[in-house]
Amino acid sequence: MEASAGLVAGSHNRNELVLIRGHEEPKQLRALSGQVCEICGDEVGLTVDGDLFVACNECGFPVCRPCYEYERREGTQVCPQCKTRYKRLKGSPRVEGDEDEEDIDDLEHEFNIDDEQNKQQQQLQENRHITEAMLYGKMSYGRGPEDAESNPPQFPPIITSLSRPVSGEFPLSNGHNHGELSSSLHKRIHPYPVSEPGSTRWDEKRDGGWKDRMDEWKSKQGLLGGEPDDVDPDMPLDEARQPLSRKVSIASSKINPYRMVIVVRLVVLGFFLHYRIVNPVHDAIGLWLTSVVCEIWFAFSWILDQFPKWFPIDRETYLDRLSLRYEREGEPSMLSPVDIFVSTVDPLKEPPLVTANTVLSILAVDYPVDKVSCYVSDDGASMLTFEALSETAEFARKWVPFCKKFTIEPRAPEMYFCQKVDYLKDKVQPTFVKERRAMKREYEEFKVRINALVAKAMKVPPEGWIMQDGTPWPGNNTRDHPGMIQVFLGHSGGHDTEGNELPRLVYVSREKRPGFQHHKKAGAMNALIRVSAVLTNAPFMLNLDCDHYINNSKAIREAMCFLMDPQTGKKVCYVQFPQRFDGIDTNDRYANRNTVFFDINMKGLDGIQGPVYVGTGCVFRRQALYGYNPPKGSKRPKMVSCDCCPCFGRRKKHRFSKDGLAENALEGEMDNNDKELLMSQMNFEKRFGQSAAFVTSTLMEEGGVPPSSSPAALLKEAIHVISCGYEDKTEWGTELGWIYGSITEDILTGFKMHCRGWRSIYCMPKRAAFKGSAPINLSDRLNQVLRWALGSVEIFFSRHSPVWYGYKNGHLRWLERFAYINTTIYPFTALPLLAYCTLPAVCLLTGKFIMPTISTFASLFFIALFISIFATGILELRWSGVSIEEWWRNEQFWVIGGVSAHLFAVIQGLLKVLAGIDTNFTVTSKASNDEEDNFAELYAFKWTTLLIPPTTLLVINLIGVVAGISDAINNGYQSWGPLFGKLFFAFWVIVHLYPFLKGLMGRQNRTPTIVVIWSVLLASIFSLLWVRIDPFVLKARGPDVRQCGINC
Repeated sequence: MEASAGLVAGSHNRNELVLIRGHEEPKQLRALSGQVCEICGDEVGLTVDGDLFVACNECGFPVCRPCYEYERREGTQVCPQCKTRYKRLKGSPRVEGDEDEEDIDDLEHEFNIDDEQNKQQQQLQENRHITEAMLYGKMSYGRGPEDAESNPPQFPPIITSLSRPVSGEFPLSNGHNHGELSSSLHKRIHPYPVSEPGSTRWDEKRDGGWKDRMDEWKSKQGLLGGEPDDVDPDMPLDEARQPLSRKVSIASSKINPYRMVIVVRLVVLGFFLHYRIVNPVHDAIGLWLTSVVCEIWFAFSWILDQFPKWFPIDRETYLDRLSLRYEREGEPSMLSPVDIFVSTVDPLKEPPLVTANTVLSILAVDYPVDKVSCYVSDDGASMLTFEALSETAEFARKWVPFCKKFTIEPRAPEMYFCQKVDYLKDKVQPTFVKERRAMKREYEEFKVRINALVAKAMKVPPEGWIMQDGTPWPGNNTRDHPGMIQVFLGHSGGHDTEGNELPRLVYVSREKRPGFQHHKKAGAMNALIRVSAVLTNAPFMLNLDCDHYINNSKAIREAMCFLMDPQTGKKVCYVQFPQRFDGIDTNDRYANRNTVFFDINMKGLDGIQGPVYVGTGCVFRRQALYGYNPPKGSKRPKMVSCDCCPCFGRRKKHRFSKDGLAENALEGEMDNNDKELLMSQMNFEKRFGQSAAFVTSTLMEEGGVPPSSSPAALLKEAIHVISCGYEDKTEWGTELGWIYGSITEDILTGFKMHCRGWRSIYCMPKRAAFKGSAPINLSDRLNQVLRWALGSVEIFFSRHSPVWYGYKNGHLRWLERFAYINTTIYPFTALPLLAYCTLPAVCLLTGKFIMPTISTFASLFFIALFISIFATGILELRWSGVSIEEWWRNEQFWVIGGVSAHLFAVIQGLLKVLAGIDTNFTVTSKASNDEEDNFAELYAFKWTTLLIPPTTLLVINLIGVVAGISDAINNGYQSWGPLFGKLFFAFWVIVHLYPFLKGLMGRQNRTPTIVVIWSVLLASIFSLLWVRIDPFVLKARGPDVRQCGINC
């Protein structure tokens, strides 16, 4: 589809399809009455039909045929006025770039006299190329038949006239060769070249010639020398066999002491809990029992969190080898296409300028432009987002060539122009300074236009938004609107100011109607999967939040080093990158960077079965999201014995089916069959939905656009697959795509893939791949943590809970299951944590303690436990590289979030499960960097009920400290000894809540009145009730007056 074709809106259920062309500002049209060429001054002339010659159908700029043909042959091939690429007109010779046009109406095809001879010569040439490619592939990569069967190697694909280009382009039907394309539809397009139907001579030669079979065998063994054309002299033979990445184990001097301390800590923890259980506090049995239950839960939670970090690893990638293998000089790039998804909902909470920077960084990525397609999902159907994306597409025509010309980093203009570094470093082009100043001015003008759109969108007209051609905006009702698709940059019209092609940019807003369940972000991502499969169908997909821009332009290449690796890539379902953030205060008061999770936990999971999916910055294999299982490698045959005693074995019994064939043989045969045979008995409509074009695309493992009659038909199918009722009675959201059932759909989606046997990869390049924004305000941060924790609670109570799901196939490893269980039960730690943080105040107010007087021997357990805890943390920081400040901030916020957000998440989750009360999903605000004070948001106070529990804990512990010290002063020296243990316990709580206290004070060190009133009120009520009831202290009983009388 052309980029200028207009906005397509429609509903499949209502059988509506509308094309709106005039939504953009109309281009200036020249009057066709002038007969003079604007370039050379000659007359424009007439066509063979007697009509006025028109070179550009978009703006009608008057150009004569000689100038038109010269511009197409020698120039930029674009119209001087509107910059639209010239199309080939009737009678004009073809030039480079015309191969994908539909018409065949030039003089070369007027008569088909020598067609038969040309076809025969072409067939011979193709067979020779295929033969040489087969020979070259086996020589370069072959390791014998066993290796070829277990791990089929990936060769650079051979482009022939019979193969379908896997470029991510929108297809154009040529009206011929349909039979050939359909017959090869379900075959492997990339990377293994196979003989196509019609190449019978090659088949006969291969099957009948003994010499050829011998040469083939020799080539497998590496004994046969190739022709000079078969071997690239610039690339060594061994380089083609080199892996694209490698696993780097942690040094044994760092990891072995770490593991030893974990074992010692586990043993000490067992002795400690044994001592606590067998030594109760009889005068405060309630306090003792509460503390012991909490400590047992903390120990269980620590085991789930600690042991998945037993095998941490690092990884290295080799981008030079990737280029040598898939980007040979003088040949088309063989890198796999990538579809990139950007999701946004509310442009007022997610500023359009932030989304625009993300899109610009994608369009300027260091990857072949014909392999990149960017899809922006607007789930709010906002005209502001649509118009901002239109402005972004125009600015990209200037920004992308500037980035690639001077290789700047990062390629998001806002971040590039704001970075406080020497931008002249490593720049040698004399024109750089001049062009940078001009580009900065262009970007500032672009920002002003975006800001004008935002200001205009603040006040919605009573009649709704009207497009520039007078058509009402289809998404005026955000809950009842048709599906919308707009191709801003496509295969026609998608060129920059220098005439180079740009990646595709597509706007998508799925249909929404009342009465349908839309499943929030997960539903929007699944709609993008289907739209991209119909239009481009890249084998890999990268999903980004609208505020996560590409910070490293080679990030996609980093992922391809794992996904396209011929040895291990086929079993990788996704490559997850760590999340890095901009705009966080230096001290990282609320642990926004979350480095303990991304640099410690995720490295540990990478050594087991792979990291969990965290929602953004992840490159997926499309086939894994379709619910397919990973390819199975060859297994070593089991020992077959004769049932005699020395063998100590058991004869392998073959079960036979009704047809008399061994069932094991049938299973082995099924494992080796093609995918279309495996899926031949399945109901595709029930699984994928009722779209023939989409179902066909799911069978193309290496991607590529399925055959279609016309771009119009493709757009109709695209509107169909984003209709609100498309997923009804299908497996979308249950087995396919992003999984429904939780607002944290990322955990569920990755968990399902790991249960099928896939593995994931954690990639940490030296330069951060992606960067985003994080809420630095206390209330926003707590609300974000609340949403994550609520999603984990929902998963725990769902049928996909890792506690009981996924045992049938046995593909999920036990330590990986421990990690997933920990991600679902960690919010429940809020209950014992809240109780444990309350105990110090109770002990100080009552004079009791949770432990009896300990002996010298028993004190060794406590000393050993504290030493093992600190040693574990120090050794963990040593192998991971995380600083002690980051570790301490993480510990502090674990307490802050645990007694606030996690507590409310458990309550809301229980209400949803037991009472059916659902909670609304709120989008985290993404702040732009336009404010004078970048950290003004850090000190802003926003009232939320999440602030009440931590503030109450602070108040009662401070009251307890004052009360305990006052009591010790009144009672004398002997009361100071027992007081120290209680004070240490109370100060542990206060120190962990100190960042929360600073957040309450704000910049002016003033706590809002509402917080003070609520906290003092709750603390007072608690204290009065405690004095009156005193529930945890054993009551002293008086004498029995019935035995000794009243005066006893």
